[in-house]
Amino acid sequence: MNKTVTILGSAIPGENDAQYNFAYQLGSVLAQNGFNICSGGYGGIMEAVSKGAYNNAGFVYGVTIDLWDKEPNPYITVEIREDKLFERITKLIELGDAYIILQGGTGTFLEFAAVWEYANKNLQQPKPIICHSQMWKEIVDVMNKQMIVENRRTDLIQCFDTVEEIVEYLKLKL
Repeated sequence: MNKTVTILGSAIPGENDAQYNFAYQLGSVLAQNGFNICSGGYGGIMEAVSKGAYNNAGFVYGVTIDLWDKEPNPYITVEIREDKLFERITKLIELGDAYIILQGGTGTFLEFAAVWEYANKNLQQPKPIICHSQMWKEIVDVMNKQMIVENRRTDLIQCFDTVEEIVEYLKLKL
């Protein structure tokens, strides 16, 4: 069975946005390398990564939520509906064999914090966690300073700039 990569990111970017295009390319290359995709199932980065995978014969999970009256994007192979926000986040975490955090706002930050906390507290088997964007690099640097103070691991999050670096790392780790 193929490994599943949960990708977290903003619902805002559209097709002409660099973040959307990066996510589309990421979904494409991941699918070409045999990875399944999991996202929140709606628009923006979630749509882009799903579309990239779908257009390359990839398998795509979309974890949606009853809380929002929105239709999921059309590039999902299997939709999983949850009732509440934290149930959705839990399902995104459970489905992932690895996590990629792309540009996003507070929702993405909440999801990223949950993924990081699962790793930090050993609440699941170790799984690769990857960030892309200068914003996340800065947040990881600040948090790792606190992790040093707390005598905790600072190697849980890897930051990469390109799709190729991300996919090569995943191929090595999974």
